[in-house]
Amino acid sequence: MTADLPSPVRLRQATMSLITLLGGVSLAVIPAATVSISSRLFSRPEQGIIAVAVMVATFAGQLTFAVVLESRLSSAATERRVVFPLWLAGLALLAALVIAVNPTNPVVLCVGLPLLIAALEVGRGVSVAERLDVREIWASVAVGLGALGGVAAAFAGQQWALIPLVAGIAGATIVRCLPVSHRASRPDPAVMGWVVADTAITGVIYPLLNTMILALLGPGDAVLFTAIATVSGLLAIPLNFMRLRLLKAHSRLDIAVSGGAVLAAVVVLVVLERTGALGLIFGGVWTNSAVLLPLVLACGWRAASLATTIPFATLRRMGEARLLTGLRAAVSLMAFALAAIGLALHDLSAVFLGLLVAELISAVVYELARRHRVRVAERLAVAAQ
Repeated sequence: MTADLPSPVRLRQATMSLITLLGGVSLAVIPAATVSISSRLFSRPEQGIIAVAVMVATFAGQLTFAVVLESRLSSAATERRVVFPLWLAGLALLAALVIAVNPTNPVVLCVGLPLLIAALEVGRGVSVAERLDVREIWASVAVGLGALGGVAAAFAGQQWALIPLVAGIAGATIVRCLPVSHRASRPDPAVMGWVVADTAITGVIYPLLNTMILALLGPGDAVLFTAIATVSGLLAIPLNFMRLRLLKAHSRLDIAVSGGAVLAAVVVLVVLERTGALGLIFGGVWTNSAVLLPLVLACGWRAASLATTIPFATLRRMGEARLLTGLRAAVSLMAFALAAIGLALHDLSAVFLGLLVAELISAVVYELARRHRVRVAERLAVAAQ
């Protein structure tokens, strides 16, 4: 598709894609900034609960994303247009206000996080899918500056450190809900049902796993699991970007840009770990643990999604929502079982190794399913002639 465009246009698209992709760092830093700030504001037991709340909020964001965006992008019979819903923007702004008024209350933070993360997920997803690149740049800057200000305030021992964080999210939400010229497509109800079920089955694994870590290994390991998963989530930025673009149309350019960004992200994380920057951000829970091996395994788990995303997006575009739900349920159960084995060994490295192995197997499963559906479609096309 992009290969048919003139070289200057392709270069401009690649540049804007790269800038928008880099803006995804703002989405990844919010969970990390939340964990970092809470490590300096709250007690260790409260930190453990907040670490689980971050995972639950991420799950809530994924479910909202599935309802608002992915169900529409997967409805092949429609124009597949998406917008940022005003109801979600309003709820996020209200949550930001309540947290800003009660910045030292961990319960308020845990309740408000799902709304804030959902608004970030959906708002960025709309910008990426509809190529609202300039808007997304300003929104990303607002989130990034808010997170930076919050972490800096926490380092200085200020009790109001969460206020800049939620203010940045509020600013980005206002930018992302500005009017657009198109209207959202109406999703196919059947497709929406399968997509939401798919997302629920897949996403519930990680908050459930971290709840088990909190119960069995204690708040320290729960915080560390969230911190490592959040840091390795830097790799998920280009992967989610690629997934959104491929849900609209296949693009070798976006695959190449995303693949290069994944490799660059791995290098950045290794450098940050070796220089002690991550220990500075996350404090004692990071510096008092051997984190290099679990971090490398977590990066491998995230990077393996590169091979999974391409056949997955192809099956989505083909309208195979029901098939994908079945496949995702099977591989999610496998991932949970393998990670649970690592948990039984009381070893976070084994947990991430289980997730990595499951992701590699998933890539093979999705590719085999894609090839099968392509062969069936070709046979039907020949029979129809």
